[in-house]
Amino acid sequence: MEFLSEYGLFLIKTATIVAAILVVMATAFANTMKQKKEGKGEITVTHLNKDVENYRDELKHVVEDAQTLKAEAKAEKKKKKLEKKEEKKEKKARKKDNSEEAELKKRIYVLDFDGDPKASQVEDLRQAITAVLTMIRPDSDEILLRLESPGGMVHAYGLAASQLHRIRSKDIPLTICVDKVAASGGYMMACVATNLIAAPFAYIGSIGVLVQIPNFNKLLKKKNVDFEMVTAGEHKRTLTMFGENTAKGREKMLEDVTEVHELFKGFIRDSRPGMDIDKLATGETWLGSRAHELGLVDEVATSDEIITNACDTADVYHVAFEKKKGITDKLGSLMENTLDNTLMRWLQRSGSKDEFIS
Repeated sequence: MEFLSEYGLFLIKTATIVAAILVVMATAFANTMKQKKEGKGEITVTHLNKDVENYRDELKHVVEDAQTLKAEAKAEKKKKKLEKKEEKKEKKARKKDNSEEAELKKRIYVLDFDGDPKASQVEDLRQAITAVLTMIRPDSDEILLRLESPGGMVHAYGLAASQLHRIRSKDIPLTICVDKVAASGGYMMACVATNLIAAPFAYIGSIGVLVQIPNFNKLLKKKNVDFEMVTAGEHKRTLTMFGENTAKGREKMLEDVTEVHELFKGFIRDSRPGMDIDKLATGETWLGSRAHELGLVDEVATSDEIITNACDTADVYHVAFEKKKGITDKLGSLMENTLDNTLMRWLQRSGSKDEFIS
């Protein structure tokens, strides 16, 4: 009898363990499938005109008295009624003459790019641009990009600038607004604009290229540590972190950096032919007002001014591609962004606001 009770207890424990394993496996599978589904992402669209109206109405209900609100509500109702009548007349007129020249209300699509050293948001920008280009009317509509970036890797920002060229190649007006900073690779993106606008105190410029590589060779020698590196190709490695750098390696690296700088200058020269690029491609940055005087930007204003004013005459839509992430991806992105931001702050404190190549 004791044997049977022990055996039954053993079966119960075994069943409990197996059930727990199955639950863990099922949960892991469900999370994997959920992350795959979420990873596709989606386009979100916000009608900014309505946001502006809602802000105004919320404030109005606090500061205005009841009698004034009642009178304004009555006037607004009458105004909307007249607008609907006008819209119906316009639709009938278009149907009647089937005229393509009939005046359409302008649409402005607002996109965002918040750059890090790797320009990792370029994928989201790519998707948002693709979505907008399927709907945009080249003869009447416009795209506005709110851009913030201190620069970063050459190849990454080259791809980001190429995404903006997709807009320009279709002869669609592209306004770019910089509220805080568009330096180095960020400015390379910004100069693609047909109209480049900067806030008065935004940092603009840094048309230069930087490579920074720490070298631990002397430390290794002091500790009697040998470092071996085998390469095939004369210039496979020019400067190294652990080996002894040579004058020839430094010369080749300088040649490569100079070549990238010349390509950078040529890109800006083609995008903004009115600039004195040889005078301005010194790696310096300027505040927005001074950058305007030097021809690096076309206008001085904030993105809020531009967008709010645009809402008076056009339908303004904010378009964003949002890729939903699982908890693992979120934690990984948080750690990665923390490291990237720490590195960028270290570079800036060491006296550099320029782009770096890795």
